[in-house]
Amino acid sequence: MRFEELLSGAETVRKAGPNAEDGPVIRGVEYDSRRVRPGMLFLAMQGETTDGNRYISKAIDQGATAVVTDSAAVFVETAGRFGEIGVAEIPAGGGRRAMAAIAANFFRHPEKQLALTGVTGTNGKTTTAFLLDAMLNSVGRKTVLVGTIENHVAGTVRPAPHTTPESRDLLALMRKGVDAGATEAVMEVSSHALAQGRVYGLLYDVAIFTNLTQDHLDYHGTMENYFAAKRALFDGELGAPPRVAIINMDDAYGVKLAAIARQAGAQLYSYGLAGGEFRAEPAQMSASGMTFRLVAPQGDVELRTRLTGRVNLYNLLAASGAAVARGLSLEQVVAGAGSLACVPGRFQTVDAGQPFTVVVDYAHTDDALRNLTTLAREFVGSNGRVITLFGCGGDRDRAKRPRMGRAAGEGSDFVVLTSDNPRSEDPEAIIADALPGLLATGTKFVVEPDRARAIHLAVEAAHPADIVLIAGKGHEKEQILRSGTIPFDDAEVAAEAIRDVVGART
Repeated sequence: MRFEELLSGAETVRKAGPNAEDGPVIRGVEYDSRRVRPGMLFLAMQGETTDGNRYISKAIDQGATAVVTDSAAVFVETAGRFGEIGVAEIPAGGGRRAMAAIAANFFRHPEKQLALTGVTGTNGKTTTAFLLDAMLNSVGRKTVLVGTIENHVAGTVRPAPHTTPESRDLLALMRKGVDAGATEAVMEVSSHALAQGRVYGLLYDVAIFTNLTQDHLDYHGTMENYFAAKRALFDGELGAPPRVAIINMDDAYGVKLAAIARQAGAQLYSYGLAGGEFRAEPAQMSASGMTFRLVAPQGDVELRTRLTGRVNLYNLLAASGAAVARGLSLEQVVAGAGSLACVPGRFQTVDAGQPFTVVVDYAHTDDALRNLTTLAREFVGSNGRVITLFGCGGDRDRAKRPRMGRAAGEGSDFVVLTSDNPRSEDPEAIIADALPGLLATGTKFVVEPDRARAIHLAVEAAHPADIVLIAGKGHEKEQILRSGTIPFDDAEVAAEAIRDVVGART
């Protein structure tokens, strides 16, 4: 594709280079200079932690034949120094919009060949996306799934470095999906992605809102800003509102968002346990699954699932509403929900022959911890104890740390406070931030910064009929420390601890 063709739809200030009207032939688009190969276009833009304009010379040395920059000074310098390449300037701050437009052109607009469903909210995005993907697959539709745990491309599983990738990577993924026969895409859409313009230019057929609780305030600053990022998926800011908005009406922000989406022109499908068009009649729950009556405008059906817990009732209602919006019958919804065995790291049980239950879960906010401990309490009743291990992430919202401590203490009989990706911070300083909330509950606890030793302590404390909750990391396979990143899998460490404890007791 010619340089000039690639720039179609991207806001440019000026262009330079030989044969500017035709421009060089572009064989790839990259924003990371380390991935540039001969014949590619390098998109140099100011990022959160670095400035891509600093790497233009490196990209050209590696064979870049065109550069798009968001710096007027760099445009002049590059046009002067490298007269043999095509150069374009975009407005400052317009890097991600330009990336989206250029990548869409290069990958031949796969986003227009897929029916897009976006899932946003603080908690439940991953499970809801997995459920909807399973429902669509169960009726023979090939999908692209973009999420926190992994990406799926027409049945092929790929790693997921970010919840919502940069637009260039997202469009490349969609192109692979379309080429493999995919007709649908189900995406987790993070607030960061919405605020940063990673999904610029994408028009969603269906958009789902799960809930909004305190998280990511290290980035957004206030809950108002956090909500403003989420609402962009529903209010037409992306170019048009979704055709159908699926909104949790048990959430106060959901009530606000429903009015916004309706005013923007979206059709509303509401859901909730207290009210909504999609509802769940009283459910029978166990650690191995649940059964409930799905009530919808189209009728009502019995739904059996291997997922369990109140929070998963919400996730199932959201996915069911979206599946109906995408043309599935209630009977097809039921079959699809039943086909999903589990979601990695979401209430994932670890069984190594122990007489108590051990669960690994991604809960890393106070609201998610409260949901998790409530579910665990339902299972053990008066016969067992809830033992919760948790930590708080470093270089993230400090205000939620005491709230997490309180949530863990209020829902548990015993708490192990440890580390969870401390990053550049001192683990003991993070623990000190969480302690006031935990202390206020009066619940017995121990502090162990080493997460592996902490998991062993939690397992050692368990007796028959107890449940051990290992919260925070879920599907993650690494622990991020100041000294570097190390392999770490909560489920593997828990299984090892169980074997040690069971062996010592026999």
